[in-house]
Amino acid sequence: MSRLTLFAIVAISCVGVCDEPLQAANRPNIVVILVDDLGYGDLSSYGATDMQTPHVDQLMRAGMRMDYFYANCPVCSPTRAALLSGRYQELVGVPGVIRTHPENSWGYLAPDAVLLPQILKPAGYHSAIIGKWHLGLEPENHPGARGFDFFHGFLGDMMDDYYHHRRHDQNYMRRNTETIDLSGHATDLFTAWAVDYIRDRKQRDAPFFLYLAYNAPHTPVQPPEDWLKKVRAREPGIDKQRAQLVALIEHLDDGIGQVVTALKETGAMENTLLIFTSDNGGYLKVGASNGALRGSKQEMYEGGLRVPMCAVWPGEIAPGTRSDHIALTMDLFPTVAAAAGAKIDHEIDGLSILPVLRGESVPQFDRDLFFTRREGGRTYGGKTIDAVRSGDWKLLQNSPYEPLELYNLKDDPLEKNNLIDKRPKIRQRLSAAQRRQIQRSGRVPWQRP
Repeated sequence: MSRLTLFAIVAISCVGVCDEPLQAANRPNIVVILVDDLGYGDLSSYGATDMQTPHVDQLMRAGMRMDYFYANCPVCSPTRAALLSGRYQELVGVPGVIRTHPENSWGYLAPDAVLLPQILKPAGYHSAIIGKWHLGLEPENHPGARGFDFFHGFLGDMMDDYYHHRRHDQNYMRRNTETIDLSGHATDLFTAWAVDYIRDRKQRDAPFFLYLAYNAPHTPVQPPEDWLKKVRAREPGIDKQRAQLVALIEHLDDGIGQVVTALKETGAMENTLLIFTSDNGGYLKVGASNGALRGSKQEMYEGGLRVPMCAVWPGEIAPGTRSDHIALTMDLFPTVAAAAGAKIDHEIDGLSILPVLRGESVPQFDRDLFFTRREGGRTYGGKTIDAVRSGDWKLLQNSPYEPLELYNLKDDPLEKNNLIDKRPKIRQRLSAAQRRQIQRSGRVPWQRP
């Protein structure tokens, strides 16, 4: 039996929740914190020596840290689509970044895609997104039209300014469907709105799902001045560009700390599954660090795909634990569903890692992992870059105009020794798997009808 056939059987068997559902009274609150462009080496708990991130570091200690967690894509919209749908992003119409102008937009969220809040609602959950949406500007793709009960954040992609909240001179800041115009650093606003939501839910009986999607530390690297001064005073001689990014991340860390404090003060944290991760790796051009990993945001090397991740759930996930289980963003969909006791009655590609988080003995999933990104401009020309990981082997094409590369990640985790000409049978097998995945995705339109 081939690996692909076996994976198909596993995927079909997970229609429905693979883990034993919880009783309604024990359903936890769910908080997913997704940050934007955080590098694998850009937390003090991940080796950064010029940075202090005590609040995220404490989350890493309070639960399980996963050392081999991958973003579905090395850029923004596709990973968000995978997280909320549990599917490979190209199978829900988002192979690339969704943008304001159609000529430079490379995705349209499929009308039949079932998003996480839609399966949580029958389980009694109230769902909110606070922060960055980036999955469509059309009314039919507004968060409220895709299952969320509450939206307070930015409808578009990146902000041109953290204080003025515009993109291409358009105001995409919303409270539900209402356009709002207000001052303040976006990180502070998203933090305050998340805290307000958590406090409001204390008065309600229903469990809640909060998807808190910060746009930091995405460009423009624009930290508050007092945070920048603090970094410069503490780190004499630090590079100017690096100092700005460090300050932006430390400011973000402080906001996450405020959110966790609100969960504790309201008593919600005692029964909350909190997941923290990033949508892709750090952007080296603006001073980010992906540790020793090769590559950057936008690239198919490990530095573009491997991201920090931890999960905290008091009484369910043992503190201070770590896992080398390989998982990726789309696995969070069935994981959250399993924790919430929500039913999945449609096909997904993700697999629940809840048993892993609970410390159970779980073998590595026997599946191939596919990564793809479509992009325009002269660098990509509307074509795709791709990677497939199968066991220890990884086949990638980091540019549509460059040859394939093949690495053994067990022997060569930093992707220095290209074996494409030395292991033809491995190359052929992975190329064939990639072609089958391309055929699957070719059936799904990614442009607005």
